Amino acid sequence: VNWLDPDPDNPTPPFHYATHYSSAAAVIYFLIRLEPFTSAHLQLQGGKFDHADRLFASLGEAWESASRITLSDVKELTPEFYYMPELFTNTNSLDLGTRQKDGRPVGDVELPPWAHGSADECVRVMRKALESEYVSQHLHEWIDLVFGCRQKGKEAEQALNVFHSLTYEGAVDVDLIQDPVERMSTIAQILNFGQTPPQLFTKPHLRRDAGVVPPPPGGLA
Repeated sequence: VNWLDPDPDNPTPPFHYATHYSSAAAVIYFLIRLEPFTSAHLQLQGGKFDHADRLFASLGEAWESASRITLSDVKELTPEFYYMPELFTNTNSLDLGTRQKDGRPVGDVELPPWAHGSADECVRVMRKALESEYVSQHLHEWIDLVFGCRQKGKEAEQALNVFHSLTYEGAVDVDLIQDPVERMSTIAQILNFGQTPPQLFTKPHLRRDAGVVPPPPGGLA
């Protein structure tokens, strides 16, 4: 059973992306050098590492893939990119293989020039960018896509933000699937290849006012 196979009796609604921005597979991809994600990767790949050319080996290449080269690559970075430099280093000396395209062994993640070869510096700059005024001024747009009014329906279609119907909350009741093979396949697809979070807002989220300083907790001056 494959969720992309055509079914004339139950046609799949149109979608823009067969992959998802947040999934167990995406998290394992980025955090493969850290446990328990190393073991999870091996379990997902039948006890061995995936082909070296498909592993997370370069931050620059990951950016190029998601932003320009591969239209189906919509993976979001995990929170660890902004506080955990260890994700970039092959501290456990894992044998991740050698890439065919350039003959280089996969070890530490290749970092951008601005990181100066330092995983700590990479995380510092990434966090500075995340907390920048530019991100603060555009954060509401991301909220609209992921949690808000552009997650579903016409707004999502216009924003090119429609994913496979199986990834949306309430799209399928697995308890009603009688075929045990189809039920297990559906559960596996949901667990490994992404779920869209519950929709929290139905109106455009407000843009942050840069001139407003939030009060301290408890309203104390």
